[in-house]
Amino acid sequence: MSANKRAPVLVIGLGRFGSSVAQTLEKMGHEVLAADSDEGLVKEHAGILTQVIEADCTEKNCLEKLGAGSFDTAIVAIGSQIEASLLAVLALVDLGVPNIWAKANNEGHAKILERTGAHHVVFPEQRMGEQVAHLVNERLLDFISFGDEFAIARLKAPEPIVGLPLVTSQCRKRFDVTVIGVKRPGEDFIHAVPDTLILPDDELVVSGRIAKLEAFAAAQAG
Repeated sequence: MSANKRAPVLVIGLGRFGSSVAQTLEKMGHEVLAADSDEGLVKEHAGILTQVIEADCTEKNCLEKLGAGSFDTAIVAIGSQIEASLLAVLALVDLGVPNIWAKANNEGHAKILERTGAHHVVFPEQRMGEQVAHLVNERLLDFISFGDEFAIARLKAPEPIVGLPLVTSQCRKRFDVTVIGVKRPGEDFIHAVPDTLILPDDELVVSGRIAKLEAFAAAQAG
């Protein structure tokens, strides 16, 4: 495999989640084989994705014909049809796929997927709901939670640290957060160092506990 070519991925299900994952993987350089039993969805994605096929991936024989056993990673994005998602995961397990991701609708669905053999279970709606909730107040411009109250956020430079180098603003000591990088209008992202001077229009990439990040984003000059 070329050094610039990433490992191929099988994506089963072309709803909003599966479609988004497949398109993103292709943009990242992965070879993607996308499959769905809905003829309309397959036709819709034929001009978007490189390889799309109409197939019932709840059947082991069908997956064998697609060569699913040769993939190191498969993503089962059939969240709304619980039985279909379980059957697809079970078939992938039987074929020995070593890295199976599956979309779940709720905790019960997730537990069954895990017991069936899924290695990773995701809750895209729940994660998006959490992200939107934190973005609604407009203090955070972007937000990625890691599920343990820790997150990385993009936010406007708070007033108390504008005009100061990071070493002087003492973000870790005063706010218990870490400034990772800085993005200025019209300039490339730069990694933050102690001497980085924070300007009024700067956007910061910051890590820390969610509550600390929100307090930092809301801080006003005293």
